[in-house]
Amino acid sequence: MFTLARFSEAFLILKAQAVGIPVFLMPLVLVTMNVIYALTSYPVGVLSDRIDRMTVLVVGFALLIAADVVLGFAAGWPAVAFGVVLWGLHMGFTQGPLATLIADTAPPELRGTAFGVFNLFGGVALLVASIVAGLLWDNIGPKGTFIAGAMFATFALAGLIAIRRRAACTSSSNQCENAGRLVTAT
Repeated sequence: MFTLARFSEAFLILKAQAVGIPVFLMPLVLVTMNVIYALTSYPVGVLSDRIDRMTVLVVGFALLIAADVVLGFAAGWPAVAFGVVLWGLHMGFTQGPLATLIADTAPPELRGTAFGVFNLFGGVALLVASIVAGLLWDNIGPKGTFIAGAMFATFALAGLIAIRRRAACTSSSNQCENAGRLVTAT
């Protein structure tokens, strides 16, 4: 399954190294992120079954933005640790609900194809994101990389909110009228 973890692992370790965390402690960066991810996945999955999945994803994207901002400005290990925890929370709030949305929306006979297409586009996006992040890291530094990540995540969050409003339009004509007013008013 496509995850941002593969992208984030290298940059989280590089950021930890940039603030002076010793090399022998680098595995703790990944362990921390994955423990937080694992501990939040089940409760968030239960929450996602009880409330709107898009709301859970909005929280996940907000956590990603917060993690990127914290890591962008982190000057020491406590800030990096906090950013890593936020990143793990982001993973817990996004990965399960994203997979569930695919399963919920794809026709049963095309679910395998839907997951394949999702992972194909996710892999291409991961490749492009890694190249851009590497170029930013080399030319601007860690701060530029993580702040750019926060900006991209903000654009993605805005798109998610727009999709959520559009989905509200299709579920009820009254909500559609209200959502239409919100969209045109902004």
